Amino acid sequence: MTPSPAEPGSGGGFVRRKRVWFHHCDPAGIVFYPQYLLLVNEVLQDWFETGLEVGYAGLFAERRVGIPTVRLECDFIAPSRLGDDLDITLTVARIGKSSFELRYECAGTEPDDVRVRIRAVLVTTSLDGHGTIPIPKDIRTAMERYT
Repeated sequence: MTPSPAEPGSGGGFVRRKRVWFHHCDPAGIVFYPQYLLLVNEVLQDWFETGLEVGYAGLFAERRVGIPTVRLECDFIAPSRLGDDLDITLTVARIGKSSFELRYECAGTEPDDVRVRIRAVLVTTSLDGHGTIPIPKDIRTAMERYT
């Protein structure tokens, strides 16, 4: 079951539940740390689709807008194991002219059971000119509901 996102503007963030599968784990049976980045990227894509109501594929293919990550910080607090369910919460920490900062918290099904915290800064770019562009107005407006 996937928890529903909190109401935009409620401060609760956008939440998705992810199961830890075999392909996420190293030989010790715990999540291999780069797999967390794949998991949070899935949450990012789902946030665009269902939280912001902005087609993720269309962002690139039709609108020619990129959103590369330019800064990433991760704090690994406790291990996650095969079969664990993780609630991954995405919150918007800051919205600038052409960049925005997201915070992710990966926790077990108990809120105090935090496994990983991630801070990511993304920038909007033109996929044609490859330079930085202002965050499109519709995306900025949708993001503001999550601050």
